[in-house]
Amino acid sequence: MTQKLITLLLFTLCCTLVTAGEKETIYQAYLTNDMDTWKTTIEAMHAEVDKSHERELELLNYEYGYVGWCIGNNRKSEAKIYLERSLERIDRLKAANYRIPQMQAYESAYLGFQIGLARLKAPRLGPKSLDAAKQSVANDDQNALGYIQLGNIDYFMPPLFGGSKERAIEHYRHAERLMAPTSKGDWNYLALLVQLATAYEETKNIAMADSIYRKSLSVAPGFSWVRDELYPAFTKKHQP
Repeated sequence: MTQKLITLLLFTLCCTLVTAGEKETIYQAYLTNDMDTWKTTIEAMHAEVDKSHERELELLNYEYGYVGWCIGNNRKSEAKIYLERSLERIDRLKAANYRIPQMQAYESAYLGFQIGLARLKAPRLGPKSLDAAKQSVANDDQNALGYIQLGNIDYFMPPLFGGSKERAIEHYRHAERLMAPTSKGDWNYLALLVQLATAYEETKNIAMADSIYRKSLSVAPGFSWVRDELYPAFTKKHQP
C-alpha cells in the first residue's frame, strides 16, 4: 500500500512538473515572440494520448493564443487548422461537462476568430459570441476570460452596432482585477495589459495607457513586444 502511494505521489509530481514546464515555455515564448517554440509545444501536447480534461483545457488556452497570433499576422490558412482542432476540443470538454463557464468563454472567442477570418459572418456569429460571453460570466462571475471576451466584443464592434471602447475598458479592468492575484507567469495577463493600454490610448486617456504599459514592463521586464516596439512607439507619438 505504501509503495502504491509513493508511486502515485511521484506520478502526480511528474505531471505537475511537466505542466509547469510547458507553462513557463509558453510564457517565455510570449515574452520573446518565439512562436516557433509555441507551435512546437502545442503540437507535442496535441500528440499526447489519453489527455486529462485539465490537460485539454491547458492546450486549448495555448491554441487560443496561437490562433489569435495567426490571424493577427495574416496566416489565415494556418489559423483555420488550429481553429478547427480547438473547436473539437471544446466540444469534447463540453460533452464531459467540464468547466462549462470556461468553455462558453472559449466558444465566444472562437466565434470571434471566425469573424476575423470572414467578416461577412459577423451579423450571424456576432450575437452568438456575445451570448456565449454573457452566459460565461453569468455562470461564473469570477471568470476573467469571460470578461475579456465581453471586452473584445465591445472593443472590436463598431459603435454603430453597439460597440463601445469605454465599456470594453470596464470589462478589461474587471478581468485584470480577477487575474492579478495569480498572474505570475501567465501570458494571458500580459496580453490583457497590452489590450487595455491600447484601449486607453484609443479613448485618448494617454496617462492611463502609459501607466498600463509601465505596469506590463514592471511585471515582465523582458516583454520584448512592449519593451522594444509598442512602448517606444507610444512614447514617441505622445511625447510633449
